Amino acid sequence: MAGKVEKRETKKVLVLLGSPRKKGNSGILADRIARGAKASGAKVETIFLHGLNIAPCNSCYACQKEKSKGCAIKDAMQDLYPKLLEAEAWVIASPVYWFTMSAQTKIFMDRCFALPAYAKEAFAGKRIAIAMSYGDADPFSSGCVNALRTFQDAFNYTRAKIVGMVYGSAYEAGEIRANDVLMKAAEELGKKLVCLVP
Repeated sequence: MAGKVEKRETKKVLVLLGSPRKKGNSGILADRIARGAKASGAKVETIFLHGLNIAPCNSCYACQKEKSKGCAIKDAMQDLYPKLLEAEAWVIASPVYWFTMSAQTKIFMDRCFALPAYAKEAFAGKRIAIAMSYGDADPFSSGCVNALRTFQDAFNYTRAKIVGMVYGSAYEAGEIRANDVLMKAAEELGKKLVCLVP
């Protein structure tokens, strides 16, 4: 008699695109990460941040008060907070704009300040993948390292785990597809993102 097959719970991955171009280079990298995650059995949902009404944090600290009911700003983040909590893993994709992440990505990151008001230890154990593209020759002169360091500091502080980062130089939309090594690395990162072994 055959033994019982252990059913694995489907992992949920939330992809957050921080570029104004849906088919831009950072989006292509994120899509390749998503492909790897899907190949490993994950359920993937993609959110285009540029298309959402997300206001900057207004520093009211309502989310930090005792018995807080969450962020006081009633906009698209109210729909995003439950998705962020439900997903085991996030993919954050952004182009480099003026030596750091895009404004769309930064506003999203700022508004994550309120996430712990919706669940205790909201970030702990989240698995994060970062995808970035830049028009300069390397991550240092482009300022990409500034964004990467911001992600590292933020997620280290919140006790989330950055599983990996993929980034590369590309200017015209779609140009990054020609970087075969980077495309393969992005797909492998997607598989690693949902791996059951940390």
